[in-house]
Amino acid sequence: MDSSEKGNLDQVKHVVLVLSGKGGVGKSTITTELALALRHAGKKLGILDVDLCGPSIPRMLSVGKPEVHQCDAGWVPVYADPQQQLALMSIGFLLEDSDEAVVWRGPKKTALIGQFVSDVAWGELDVLLVDTPPGTSDEHLAVLENLRKHKVDGAVLVTTPQAVSTGDVRREITFCKKTGVKILGIVENMSGFVCPHCSECSNIFSKGGGEELAKLTGSVFLGSVPLDPLLTASLEEGRDFLQAFPESSTYTAISQIANTLLSSLDA
Repeated sequence: MDSSEKGNLDQVKHVVLVLSGKGGVGKSTITTELALALRHAGKKLGILDVDLCGPSIPRMLSVGKPEVHQCDAGWVPVYADPQQQLALMSIGFLLEDSDEAVVWRGPKKTALIGQFVSDVAWGELDVLLVDTPPGTSDEHLAVLENLRKHKVDGAVLVTTPQAVSTGDVRREITFCKKTGVKILGIVENMSGFVCPHCSECSNIFSKGGGEELAKLTGSVFLGSVPLDPLLTASLEEGRDFLQAFPESSTYTAISQIANTLLSSLDA
């Protein structure tokens, strides 16, 4: 496929979707931490936030609400770091009021996602992570439809350990199979609670559901990320958790997941 057909994605080496069949499992958290981990590994990253009704990544990366500029190639993404190694595009940058609700029907959502895919001048990226809303709805179909001209490497599925969550992720696996999206692996988020005082991990929401789901569906299990108050506080404040707490077990878990994913992409 020549560069004219790929357009603004011509210099993007890998495209990875972050999916889950259920809301509240931490897709945006995993997307943000994967991006930071890969950036620390020397990669150049982009995040396309297509969770149109709940754009939380701008806050997690502490980029505020900058004005989105245009160049000849389209919208210029917002950079989360001075070195311009982590680019971001989100509807959060386009809303006049951050408390404004996005009350749109499917066609309008589809049109904006089409613009995000085709009109953002990403430049050269090693990986573009696409943070999606929960479910298998218009937004997901619109992303895949607009990315057909560019190779999508696959999807990372996020779940929590409970059966009610893994059951919804099973449906997401079915969605991936029906649409021809390769499953790069499953991440079990909120897998235990790390005590901020003694660092002991307690299994509040049970444990192992994501790993068991991976075995049952023949998918790769990328790893588990615990509930960690330090990670939560870092996301709330827009701080780089991986840079601030390199000695934590959560840092190790996230880094291992990122390294496994990177090895899969480069294989």
